[in-house]
Amino acid sequence: MDEQKVSSTGLDAESELEETQRALREITLMIEQSQGELAKLTQRNSAITTHLQQMQSQIGKTSAEEIRMAYDSALDAQQRLFVMRGQLEKLQSDRSHLEKYKVALEQIGAAPAGGGSSPAPGDGKSAISGMEMIVNAQEAERQRLSRQMHDGPAQAMSNFILQTEIAMRLLDVDASQAKEELSNLKTSAMGTFQKMRNFIFELRPMSLDDLGLIPTIKKYVDAFKEQASLDVSLTLTGDEHRLEPYREVMIFRALQELMGNAARHSQATMVKILVDMGVDVVRVSVDDNGKGFDPDVVRSGNSLGLRLIRERTEMLGGKFEVDSSTGKGARIVFTVPAHA
Repeated sequence: MDEQKVSSTGLDAESELEETQRALREITLMIEQSQGELAKLTQRNSAITTHLQQMQSQIGKTSAEEIRMAYDSALDAQQRLFVMRGQLEKLQSDRSHLEKYKVALEQIGAAPAGGGSSPAPGDGKSAISGMEMIVNAQEAERQRLSRQMHDGPAQAMSNFILQTEIAMRLLDVDASQAKEELSNLKTSAMGTFQKMRNFIFELRPMSLDDLGLIPTIKKYVDAFKEQASLDVSLTLTGDEHRLEPYREVMIFRALQELMGNAARHSQATMVKILVDMGVDVVRVSVDDNGKGFDPDVVRSGNSLGLRLIRERTEMLGGKFEVDSSTGKGARIVFTVPAHA
């Protein structure tokens, strides 16, 4: 019976390996196609740049409307180029993760099927599931960051360059319009600067290292209320004290994920957060009045974010609880020991 289970695990790994190899072939083909399209867009962008340089040499003979149309065309070309580069980087990142996953699967398949060091039944399948979860979590985070970078700072920088060049060309043609362009540029730069600060804070709040968990949570909740337009209340109980860095990071990331879920998926209008800093246990509770969900989704592992929070909590010796039903909001509570 045990030999049959081990054999079944080997077949699972072999099947997963075949599927991964197929996905690798498909994504490699998509990368080749995207590289060809990127080459075309790069060539088009170079042609437009050459045209703009020709216009610069005849600036006195070119109307303001013609200048604007030319720079609008250049902006469109640069936007397409940015999008294609982002897609290509995403595909290349996907391929890199698949290649690492393939190597791990090959190692599982090469492990001895019998003898004194035989794996326990289900070990291979569990390893595959764990690797898949890690790969999917990393890729989801990379995709989110890539999208934020492209839609925010990268796009804004492209616009800044073009707005600056338009203003420079208009100085000798229409000074008042050039002044208006510079004013718009200043407003855009201020907005982008604030977005960049928020973006950096989400990536890694410096206050988490310098001030600790509670001050960072306070700051994040204040920023979240402005961005998400939700009624968010934060209640802090217990005595504030520092935890090991990895515990503070885990708690903050979990809270960040739960608040994001409430804003993005639950259609909630109100979120209540409770953080209790006990001497031995830290308890975090997040309630929302959104559409709720079936808790079986978490137990089945279909919700990657909640699944990761649950597994990280349990790894630290804590507990993870979900109280929700469709149409009745959700309450998610997790507790983490304050000490190892």
